[in-house]
Amino acid sequence: MKLLPMPLLSLAIVGLWLVLVSAFTLNSLAMGVIVALAIPLITRSTWPDRPILRRPWLAIWLFGRVCGDIVAANFVLARQVLGPVDQIHPLFIEVPLAIEDPFVATILASIVTLTPGTLSVDIDIPRRILLIHAFNARDAAAVSADIKARYEAPLKEIFGC
Repeated sequence: MKLLPMPLLSLAIVGLWLVLVSAFTLNSLAMGVIVALAIPLITRSTWPDRPILRRPWLAIWLFGRVCGDIVAANFVLARQVLGPVDQIHPLFIEVPLAIEDPFVATILASIVTLTPGTLSVDIDIPRRILLIHAFNARDAAAVSADIKARYEAPLKEIFGC
């Protein structure tokens, strides 16, 4: 039995744990390590076969882009919510996926959901469609192209799919 079946996930859990605790102590670090070791071991059987990272440095760059987009989208969304209601145009958008791997498609859907103002509603793997709801969008094609360029293209490079 491998102690670290998903080392990057364990590292992320420890990091998130330390961010969430109120004060850094050796006890909080020890508890974070225990949780980070236990979760991947307990949930290992439920994880799908994951594709291999082909370009991990690009993954770090994409993480930075997503974080920046989340911050920027918060300001845009706040301005829209506080503005006139008649200027808001909610829209359901079907984004055609070039990604065939369900795990990578789920990462894309998660990125879209994390970005304020958009929400992934469904991933139709057989039809290769990601259905999203945009809080305010006038042009479905522009939103779809933006998602494909900003997130899907880098994910395809990162995972080589």
